[in-house]
Amino acid sequence: MKIAIMGFGVVGSGIGEIVSSSQESLKRKCGEDIEIVKILDLRDFPDSKFKCFTKDFNDILNDPEIELVAEVMGGTKPAYDFTKQLLLAGKNVVTYNKELVAKHGTELLEIAKEKNVNYLFEASVGGGIPIIRPLYSSLVSNELTDVIGILNGTTNYILTKMIKDGETFDVALKGAQENGYAEKDPTADVEGHDTCRKIAILASLAFGKYVNSEDIQTEGITKITLQDVAYANEFGGVIKLVGMAEKTEDGVYARVCPVILKKDHPLSGIDDVFNGILVRGEGLGDVMFYGRGAGSLPTASAVVSDIVEIIKHKGSHIVLGWVNGEDGYLKNANDQAFRFYIRVKGSDSAEFCREGFNVIALDGDEYADEFAIFTPKMTAAELEEFKSSSLSGRDILGTIRLVNE
Repeated sequence: MKIAIMGFGVVGSGIGEIVSSSQESLKRKCGEDIEIVKILDLRDFPDSKFKCFTKDFNDILNDPEIELVAEVMGGTKPAYDFTKQLLLAGKNVVTYNKELVAKHGTELLEIAKEKNVNYLFEASVGGGIPIIRPLYSSLVSNELTDVIGILNGTTNYILTKMIKDGETFDVALKGAQENGYAEKDPTADVEGHDTCRKIAILASLAFGKYVNSEDIQTEGITKITLQDVAYANEFGGVIKLVGMAEKTEDGVYARVCPVILKKDHPLSGIDDVFNGILVRGEGLGDVMFYGRGAGSLPTASAVVSDIVEIIKHKGSHIVLGWVNGEDGYLKNANDQAFRFYIRVKGSDSAEFCREGFNVIALDGDEYADEFAIFTPKMTAAELEEFKSSSLSGRDILGTIRLVNE
């Protein structure tokens, strides 16, 4: 199998390393040699052991011997146009590009089906964690109802440093950047956009209908403080950024936000740059997937696993994907009920010590004029009504949802 790589950055070079160093092992697993014959990148790599670089996409598109292309350029331009042309030309494509899959996956999967080729994207969610393939193969006999996951290693690292080492958000972010876990511009991670694209892909696959990432309510972790961490700990929980999707009789709820997880929740102990995904199904119960969610070799290994999968099914289309959902399929996330943590300025907390509520006051000068309320389950509208009726005139310092309560 002659293949090409588009993009020779961290993941692309990782693919090259795995393929070149594991030839015999890969051949045993898929039955064929894998040969990298073209690498597309605008940069020069004079010291690379590979001597097949090109700066012209047409060298890949028009080469009839290339049957499979690994697209690891990232973003949607020119990745979308290149991928579409390759599929239309009858070439298989594998990718880690969650932005492209989340935005254009429906169309690209349909083209792959029509051309009897494959568009696979195991590495788009969870790095090296096998989650995409189980959703369309191992778990296909189950009626899946819920997916919730810690899907971004950068934000999980930051929150872990805040929880375990008492670092502020800004200090933890700087550490993440110094360690190479966060980009110079960390917006996609810390504002939840990366997690949003990933939960959109998982929800689309798990429930069979397309969920548009651009319609998912998304909140990041930039407002989380060490005071919030302390109240969560006193309550017996930890703060995590999660993507979650729940199937109902007439649609799907999906959102990305920081939540407080009780410490007995399966995701609560996932720390540092690791990811964890919990899938729930009728008759299945809970299934957990855990591992490194990013990095050159874990992500590259997931891309190579898709290459092997395609070679093993050479000449046939692997059935996966989703159909477009009807209008209203993605339900208004504000209608979903949660318990809420509300951090309030003031000291007169006695009136909230009533059925269904928990009130926590902490010792220390930094908590001298504040307390936290943990409400009963309510929708976003009911929360706003509670704030206007019971918290009118008070300064609200923070609000976070609770999960598994």
